[in-house]
Amino acid sequence: MSADFSTLAAFRALLQGAPGIDRAAQGAAEARNGQLTKPPGALGRLEDMAIWYAGWRGDPRPDIAAPQVIVFAGNHGITAQGVSAFPAEVTEQMVLNFRHGGAAINQLSRAAGATLDVHALSLDRPTADFTQGPAMDETEVVAALTAGWNAVNADADLLVVGEMGIGNTTSAAAIAHALFGGAAEDWVGRGTGVDDAGLAIKARVVREGVARNGATEGLDVLRCLGGREVAAMAGAIARARSLRIPVILDGFICCAAAATLASEVPGALDHAIAGHVSAEAAHGAVLDRLGKEPVLRLNMRLGEASGAAVAINVLKAAVACHSGMATFAEAGVADG
Repeated sequence: MSADFSTLAAFRALLQGAPGIDRAAQGAAEARNGQLTKPPGALGRLEDMAIWYAGWRGDPRPDIAAPQVIVFAGNHGITAQGVSAFPAEVTEQMVLNFRHGGAAINQLSRAAGATLDVHALSLDRPTADFTQGPAMDETEVVAALTAGWNAVNADADLLVVGEMGIGNTTSAAAIAHALFGGAAEDWVGRGTGVDDAGLAIKARVVREGVARNGATEGLDVLRCLGGREVAAMAGAIARARSLRIPVILDGFICCAAAATLASEVPGALDHAIAGHVSAEAAHGAVLDRLGKEPVLRLNMRLGEASGAAVAINVLKAAVACHSGMATFAEAGVADG
């Protein structure tokens, strides 16, 4: 299905009209959870995750059989200012590595039983340097949102999105600074491994970009400070909501993209959980602002959907226990 929007206003309207959780399925899942052969709450957060998943899938006894991982790639004009330890050419080189099966996300997707799709977005045409003006015009950001929207497989029952784009931790930091305030230094981190001088450059670029554009609302912030791959992740997350496909959020950049949706519509991320908290300095702060407790804390900072992909198996375990365990009545076990 092609996207049903051609403007940011139309995309905003789709966000506002997105479906909510199936309360009947959620309630039935809660009731089932209370009858399973275990002490109440003995599986901790796994129980909450399974009930959440059941509610979004509209099935009190669901299964996860078709996870989809999507990696979007884009290039950023701000890389010319020295915000990354790697040149912009690495984006395209890593896309080739993804397509040849050689990256971490290839292995993690396979281990999770997930399909992996890779979408490179106009790598020969970086976004504009956002210290000079908006990174994208409306046509460009809508095209990127559309690419993300259309990349989601309607038959998937779980979605993970990730990114590849030299310079995109700076873009994510600028988005966070614009949405959440504070100082630029609060949101920048070492990304691909910049030194102290590089970190100072990133803070300056973020400060100048936010001041130059003046955007404070979600989709305007995305247009002015984001990248094509960042907008595509937002589009995919929104499409998953329209299809009631639960989402596992990845790291700092993914969560910055998601935050633009939450800024537009309260509850826009109710169908999403945080797969992990990364070692990128500001990721935890973004998760706090979004009200998301990470599933994993593994000190990862790779991007490319890797942390969320690891969390797929945790959610699978939660759903398997919920749907596969016997109730006290079925097992003939006294429930106290």
